[in-house]
Amino acid sequence: MNALHINGNDLTLEAVHEVASMGSRRAVLLAPDARALVNLARSVVDEIVASNKVAYAITTGVGKLSDVRIAGEQIRELQINLVRSHAVGVGEPLSAAETRALMLLRANSLAKGHSGVRGVVIDTLCEALNRGVTPIVPSQGSVGASGDLAPLAHLALALIGEGECLDTNGARIPSAEALKRAQIKPLVLEAKETISLINGTQAMLAVGILALLAAETLINTADVLGGLCCDALKGTDAAYDERIHSARPHRGQMKTAANLRLMLEGSQIRESHRECGRVQDAYSLRCIPQVHGAVRDTLAHCREVFEIEANSAVDNPLVFITDAKNAQGDVISGGNFHGEPLAFALDFLAISLSALAGISERRIERLVNPALSEGLPPFLASGAGLNSGFMMPQVTAAALVSENKVYSHPASVDSITTSGNKEDYVSMGMTAAIKLKRVVENTRTVLAIEAIAVAQALDFLAPLKTSKRGQAAHAAIRSVCPTMEKDRVMYKDFARIAELIATGKLAELVR
Repeated sequence: MNALHINGNDLTLEAVHEVASMGSRRAVLLAPDARALVNLARSVVDEIVASNKVAYAITTGVGKLSDVRIAGEQIRELQINLVRSHAVGVGEPLSAAETRALMLLRANSLAKGHSGVRGVVIDTLCEALNRGVTPIVPSQGSVGASGDLAPLAHLALALIGEGECLDTNGARIPSAEALKRAQIKPLVLEAKETISLINGTQAMLAVGILALLAAETLINTADVLGGLCCDALKGTDAAYDERIHSARPHRGQMKTAANLRLMLEGSQIRESHRECGRVQDAYSLRCIPQVHGAVRDTLAHCREVFEIEANSAVDNPLVFITDAKNAQGDVISGGNFHGEPLAFALDFLAISLSALAGISERRIERLVNPALSEGLPPFLASGAGLNSGFMMPQVTAAALVSENKVYSHPASVDSITTSGNKEDYVSMGMTAAIKLKRVVENTRTVLAIEAIAVAQALDFLAPLKTSKRGQAAHAAIRSVCPTMEKDRVMYKDFARIAELIATGKLAELVR
């Protein structure tokens, strides 16, 4: 497999996902042209240290202590102290995939050539990825400015041979032992390198990217299931007419409407009631393009934000070369570490996915409620009364949807002052990222319940068949979840269908 050469400018979200996988065999390397820029920026930092000039976080303390001068041997001591003092994360660790994504994103940002680190810092991050060294990074403790200080400090802690890592079996081992097994030499950090490692947004971004990619699979899956539900409930496809959506041409709306037309194309069920006289359906069927489409547009916006951030310099201060020949440059303090752009996007993602789960649950209700289900058995049960069928799965879906509403309260509207009032407005982006993960999981499960329910409904409509694509979706569902002939324990069915959804096997039917 071709190596991934990072340069800080063209890393894709798909590449992040690929490297994040623990089974990834794709090597990550610093691109030669990027190394030249990294070396130039480092020479500027070295000149500042040699001449004992005042520069934030190079020859001074950090945060509220930025007025304290640091010189000589204290500079190396400062690096160690900063790593140790900032590694104060608590709570459940990030997953191995999230941590690997974080490592790649941090390396790519440093590769942009504005951070002033030595090439060996980036090389060590890359080698840790390539040799399966996965630091344990607690998920709590970041307020999202000056970036994700605590999570990133735990990453830096592992690189210097302190803290803990996961071994290949998922067991905790000392970082020093993990580096030794991987034959990686622990870093000895020089001037500015700690602040460059720990100042940034990569923890919230790593979680956000993996959540976004999962969400992109969920929206396509929801279109497939929405089309099946419309068919099973003997709804009309008139609301998906291309002319309607061309009159309000939001891209996501138009895409979902096109997907629904595909899902209903050639359905015997649709033809069986074409002259029934019903003019229009309830919103959960009729407005699928508008609701799912708005989710699509939200995902597209968040993808753009994440792609920009993945290829940005987000630490502080930043080095800008003014004279490459003489290795001269400016070191400028700013606030690119602030997570507000990501925090807004992460909150927006949670809100949109909550709507996706919400309209899915309403379709489940229509499938199971005999007053709404167009002749289907009550609760999709054979022998309703003796069997409860899908009565309780709808309750589970309702519980998850309501839980999502709590997690959709935006974290980004909050702030709390830190660092002696120097850091007086923060993003809470990591909080937004962590609660988004729960929303993604809940939404996937709600869609799993909808999938099982609509497959059951289609079984009752036999011998009439849905469309070719609908039949393929039904077959995929039935490959891991048989028809419910009588009441059975279903929680494992939910898990199997959720896993099927995560693989993209349903989503691919409209790709």
